[in-house]
Formats: sequence, C-alpha cells, structure tokens
Amino acid sequence: MDKNVIEGKAKQAMGAAKQKVGEVTGNREMEAKGAAKRAEGKVQEGVGKAKDAVRDGVRNLKH
Repeated sequence: MDKNVIEGKAKQAMGAAKQKVGEVTGNREMEAKGAAKRAEGKVQEGVGKAKDAVRDGVRNLKH
C-alpha cells in the first residue's frame, strides 16, 4: 500500500473531526477548513491508489 493512501485517510479523519467541531461550535471557518482537509485527503488517497494500480500493473507485466 502506498504511503499516500495512509496519509490521505489520516487527513480525511482529521478533516472530518475539524469539520464536526466547527459545526458544533458554529465556527464556519473551522468547518470549511475541515471540509477542505477531507477533500485534500481524498485526493491524496486517490493518488496513492493510482500508484498502487500502476505498480501492480508493472509487476504483472514482468511475470
């Protein structure tokens, strides 16, 4: 598993928590930053999954 997958999932979790705290406290800025962090995490996870797919494809070509 590519490190981007793990880091992306961590960012999503942190963003979700920050977003929820923003919702509960009425802090729209914190809520927006949390949503942005979640989106960043999803993109990073996608990059990691793409790298894994390419790596697996190359591995299959070699065998």
